[in-house]
Amino acid sequence: MSNKIVVGAQWGDEGKGKITDMLAETADLVVRYGGGNNAGHTVIVGEEKFELHLIPSGILYEDKKSVLGGGVVIDPEAMVEEMEGLEERGISLANLYISETAHVIMPYHRMLDALEEERKGDSKIGTTGKGIGPCYTDKTARRGIRIADLLDEGRLRAKLEKALDYHNVLLEKVYNAEPLKAEEIIKAYQPYIEKLRPYVTNTSLLLNEAHKNNQKIFFEGAQGTLLDIDYGTYPFVTSSNPTAGGVCTGTGMGPTTIDDVIGVTKAYLTRVGAGPFPTELENEQGEYLRDKGHEFGVTTGRPRRCGWLDIPILKHAVRVNGLTEIALTKIDVLTGLDEIKVCTAYKHGEEIVEEFPPYLESEIPYEPVYENWHGWEEDITEIRDFEKLPENAKKYIKRIEELIGIPAKIISVGPGRKQAIIR
Repeated sequence: MSNKIVVGAQWGDEGKGKITDMLAETADLVVRYGGGNNAGHTVIVGEEKFELHLIPSGILYEDKKSVLGGGVVIDPEAMVEEMEGLEERGISLANLYISETAHVIMPYHRMLDALEEERKGDSKIGTTGKGIGPCYTDKTARRGIRIADLLDEGRLRAKLEKALDYHNVLLEKVYNAEPLKAEEIIKAYQPYIEKLRPYVTNTSLLLNEAHKNNQKIFFEGAQGTLLDIDYGTYPFVTSSNPTAGGVCTGTGMGPTTIDDVIGVTKAYLTRVGAGPFPTELENEQGEYLRDKGHEFGVTTGRPRRCGWLDIPILKHAVRVNGLTEIALTKIDVLTGLDEIKVCTAYKHGEEIVEEFPPYLESEIPYEPVYENWHGWEEDITEIRDFEKLPENAKKYIKRIEELIGIPAKIISVGPGRKQAIIR
């Protein structure tokens, strides 16, 4: 038995899709446990590129079960579009399972998300506008609609009318928008409901039975640790817990069923949207990382902000996730740089801070304290043995391991499924 969590150790976009795809080869089930279609995983198989937003990366293996847990929020329209896109490319959905307790993103969630960002103006936090936050808000306020409700039209109508009693007031009185009608939403959602119906099941039961039968389960995280609503750079965070702790609440699996937690981190750092970023490079080096690393959001297409690796952030991720190892991605992007910097601490006034603070935004700025490392010129994309890496690349990786206290057991040297060093 070996149940593993793959979690983002930064602000998302770390390459979790590729790492999960690699590890899924030895798994029996691959599970999404939180977030929604605001996430985006890119997996490259041969000459084909797959961009997945809701469906777990395991779907690309016909013999793996792909599961969406109860902690995921599902937009039926986006889900069906993704399903049909995969089917058109010859990918089977026979092993897809959707939790009956997952909450549903409704049209008013998307509207409220966009309207609120527009209202905030320059103070907006840069959400994807997919309705994720409003859906989780309804879940917490106990007026949410779950997948199981979609399968019973009477219950759906009753819950939808109750929800609209609340949301139409907001739409009309706060945002000066047109109210929505329950019947129109039900009619629009009916084709999606029928498409999803055969895949809906008790996924907590499914997963625990698999565990009892000694099957291997991989839990695929979305977003990253620094976007966690409790442990991220609040308020510039998502509305769920993408940290490892979210696996238990998002799937109905107990903590004693988890064996390893793999933190995926880039060899540098990126961020999409607003929020603090001490090591951000707003210069030619930042442009170099963005262009060479193809740093544009899978979901939004927005250019990612780029900067040097931040060790206080990584140590924070190690601690709050209980990471047992890291998967270091995109180290090949650093090839060609004369000098590579690593932030090992922050200078906060006269104080040196080595741990991630509760707020990176402060009247007294947190300025990165850097170590400087020599770069390398050699192409490393075809290397599969750690010892064959350039000396400076090996020194860089070993220093990261030393600073965070856990090993880098996977080193990705390119975007392809096989472009990795396994230690």
